[in-house]
Amino acid sequence: MSKKVRDFIKSAENVILYDYRIYTADLGFAIKKKGIMTKILVAGASGYLGNYILDELDNWKIPAVALVRNPEKLKDFKHKNIKIVQAEVTRPETLSGVCRDVETVISTVGITRQKDGLTFMDVDYQANLNLLEEAKRSGVRKFIYVSFLDGDKLRHLKVTEAKERFVDVLKASGLEYTVIRPNGFFSDLREVLDMAKKGRVVLFGNGELKLNPIHGADLAEVCVRAIAHKEKEIVVGGPDILTQNEIAEMALCAWNKPADIVHLPGWIRLLILNVTRIFLPKQRFVQLEFFLTLMTRNITVTRYGTHRLQDFFNEEVQYLNQQYNQ
Repeated sequence: MSKKVRDFIKSAENVILYDYRIYTADLGFAIKKKGIMTKILVAGASGYLGNYILDELDNWKIPAVALVRNPEKLKDFKHKNIKIVQAEVTRPETLSGVCRDVETVISTVGITRQKDGLTFMDVDYQANLNLLEEAKRSGVRKFIYVSFLDGDKLRHLKVTEAKERFVDVLKASGLEYTVIRPNGFFSDLREVLDMAKKGRVVLFGNGELKLNPIHGADLAEVCVRAIAHKEKEIVVGGPDILTQNEIAEMALCAWNKPADIVHLPGWIRLLILNVTRIFLPKQRFVQLEFFLTLMTRNITVTRYGTHRLQDFFNEEVQYLNQQYNQ
């Protein structure tokens, strides 16, 4: 690891950044109604971000409904204020009544690596639309939806097109709403960690493009605090603004590898996309296309949170090593 990155990590160890001013407000008015605690419904509750949102709601002692397709994924969940409800958001007939007495819906529903033949339009658009219609029928006050940063400018990507089509409908729904737009997740950078495991990270360009991705736990705070705020759109990232070179070094450091970073010209990225478009399964290709497109963008946004990327990489490597040794 270079001295620059070591110094950066050391200087950041005791820093907590709260550039996002709206988080000083009280949630009380939004989680109480006539003295009675109201419920929050979390759709996609068994996923990466959904789990963290449930934890955050439990920290606030807010009653919640965890909407999941497979309850087995939450079999070890112990939060007493949270009720697990089974339903399939792609099948509207299973959603009847799930929003009864619910004050706010938080949806993280979207395709990650599902292999059941569903498309982005089936899940990211239609499934969320099914949930929105049920929320409207039940008198829900607010709908909070997690999309992507600059999703409205990336509609040419299949993974973004479906999400933004739903955002359009949400804005016209008549419900109070907030669209959360994170600047990438730490978990999105597992691709970099996978490369680092082999001892080398490949980047396109000079590696000096910057971003500030956010941890799921920090983004969960953003989602829950949005219950009490009127912002229609929240753009947020993590506390550390990093170049791609710094991210690559951190990934290599987590595996105890020397800093071996290869920089390729941008035209090779386009060649890879043109070739993989033919040979990869469609869903895998659109995910690769999305990842490689994000790696060409230089975007830093409002900083929030306490989790550091180097810690995340270290924890991921420790977990993988434990799995390997079992």
